Amino acid sequence: MKFLSQNETELVQVVDGPVDVPAIIDQLTNELSTEEPFYVMDIDDIVRKHQAWIEKMPRVVPHYAVKCNDTEVVCATLATLGASFDCASKGEIAKILALGVSPDRIIFANPMKPSSHLRYASANNVKTMTFDSEIELHKIRKFCPDAKLVLRIRCEAEKATCPLGKKFGCDPVDEAPSLIRIARSMNLDVIGISFHVGSGCSDFPIYYKAISIARDLFDYAKQLGYEFNLLDIGGGFPGSHGTSIDEVALIINTALDKFFADKSVRIISEPGRYYVASAFTLLTNVQSKRACLDPATGTIDRMMYYLNDGVYASFNCILFDHQYPQPRLIGQQSGKTYKSTIWGPSCDALDQVVETINLPELQIEDWVVFDNMGAYTIPIASPFNGFPLPKVFCYISKNTLEMMEHLTTLADESLCNTSTADLMINYENVVCA
Repeated sequence: MKFLSQNETELVQVVDGPVDVPAIIDQLTNELSTEEPFYVMDIDDIVRKHQAWIEKMPRVVPHYAVKCNDTEVVCATLATLGASFDCASKGEIAKILALGVSPDRIIFANPMKPSSHLRYASANNVKTMTFDSEIELHKIRKFCPDAKLVLRIRCEAEKATCPLGKKFGCDPVDEAPSLIRIARSMNLDVIGISFHVGSGCSDFPIYYKAISIARDLFDYAKQLGYEFNLLDIGGGFPGSHGTSIDEVALIINTALDKFFADKSVRIISEPGRYYVASAFTLLTNVQSKRACLDPATGTIDRMMYYLNDGVYASFNCILFDHQYPQPRLIGQQSGKTYKSTIWGPSCDALDQVVETINLPELQIEDWVVFDNMGAYTIPIASPFNGFPLPKVFCYISKNTLEMMEHLTTLADESLCNTSTADLMINYENVVCA
């Protein structure tokens, strides 16, 4: 096992002190062509997020949601830190297994799985997987009869960026007990309950409610002869600059202490944006501009700017993740401020990044920065209209790299069978030393 492959190492810059993203941006914008957008990735930011997680929710083992950002450096970093993974397809499973991650550190957390993907998971010993319907149970019994099943219930926040309850999760009162009985009659091994309150949740008390409902289902299953030992509390955790998991961690820890005081029950989660949102900064460039005149006065009514990245690439998060990216300018722009619209580079009028914002007048080749661009951007981007996708420039501090290499050595010494818990303990000792 190696923290970074040779190809990845060539893309990662090691810095002596802390990773200073503003200074890196200043350097790159002076050196690079203005033709193409690019990302600055701060690996140390992901490491700090992991440290905060294990300090604030020590019982909850994170299973990173690969769909959020499947960049290999992201996945390799989290694998080395001892995080586990939430995979939704055989493609994601293959990507994580290729990093040397043990199959027991993967949950196949797509309640509706293609048969070929079930066969792939079974052939590669990925046994833990979710379900929320009787039909899925029959399919699992056919293709993966020794699966460790986790029943996904619906308990959704009223305030979430991306609600998921319309698509996944069974009703916890009527459907869930019935599905547990059906699984029992089919002699399938159900080991626990999962839920997802919604991506980008801002209604944190919903976790308490969901955990209490899960407790009731644990108790019900015991009456049927099951001994559930896994609770998956899903995702929904904030990850942008200026946010914190302190409040949600307090609520979750309180609920776990009340409803799952027995430490024999394993608690896992599926954070995505928490780990990567703030680690990626996007740099774009003004390629064209247009002044729109007021016909009555002949004066400028609105400025329109056309960047070299848009909704078909990095800003797909506007369409698919309901985000509202905020531009940040480099340098001291002067002059009159205008109502402005920011567009992407394609020929589609849907390709709008910001509808209306007040900005000082920008010039061709001015840089425009967007923070918090690590979640649900890169994996969904396409080269529509022939425009190239942004490159990613990765940075890591020397101290963090040495710590990661030390963790890799620990894993190698145990023939890559070091448990998630052991790696997390080793990581904490290194960081806190």
